[in-house]
Amino acid sequence: MNLPNLLTLLRIFIVPLLVVVLLTRFSEDYVGLPQHIAGVILFLIAAITDAADGWLARKRSQVSKLGILLDPIADKLLISAALISLVENHLAPAWAVVIVIGREFAVSGLRAVAATEGWAIPASTAGKFKMFSQVVTIAFLITSSVNGGPPVETKAFPIIAFWTVPEMSQALGHFFGPVEMNWLDWRVLFYGIGRGLLWLVVISSCWSMYGYFYQFYANARERLERDRVRQAAVIEPVKPSANQQL
Repeated sequence: MNLPNLLTLLRIFIVPLLVVVLLTRFSEDYVGLPQHIAGVILFLIAAITDAADGWLARKRSQVSKLGILLDPIADKLLISAALISLVENHLAPAWAVVIVIGREFAVSGLRAVAATEGWAIPASTAGKFKMFSQVVTIAFLITSSVNGGPPVETKAFPIIAFWTVPEMSQALGHFFGPVEMNWLDWRVLFYGIGRGLLWLVVISSCWSMYGYFYQFYANARERLERDRVRQAAVIEPVKPSANQQL
């Protein structure tokens, strides 16, 4: 057990606490912070440990099999718990969350199959961008919540429909106009940004999943071709040399 692995375990232990903070109504006097602020602080602390544990493991040469196993599990627990909590609070549509979480299960299964064949699928640039976009999007949506719900009541997911609501027009008017913005205006803007970025999360999730599956297919095809050549070399009879024929 080393420091990077302890940070990974800390991220796992933060997950149930984050769910309690996001889904349980409590007074601000309990923790000294509004519920949505406490939630986003917890989430960002967990997200920071995700970047810190890998950096420390490489810097201190403490990369271990336990860390390699726990790190993706901790990431998926954190993101899945946060997204499901957003659905419960009507801050994110269920269909988008199903796509993102389903992608996580698909890639995890793919990596498990690859591990049984003896090779690892490293994190790609698209996968890292996907994780970063998820963290930013979830942080915006948690910050925008009002009493556990969205600052604007809208059933339409497309961001174009959301930008037409009166609250958004008022918030934008205060942002560009002489009237000073209040905290509710900022929440409306954060909510709009978060709902728009959620499209980016869905697209990047699908794109990175395609990259992982293509990489797996390329590796599998290369190995099959190499095995076929090796088997053909073993089966092919050895031709006698000219001296042996004489």
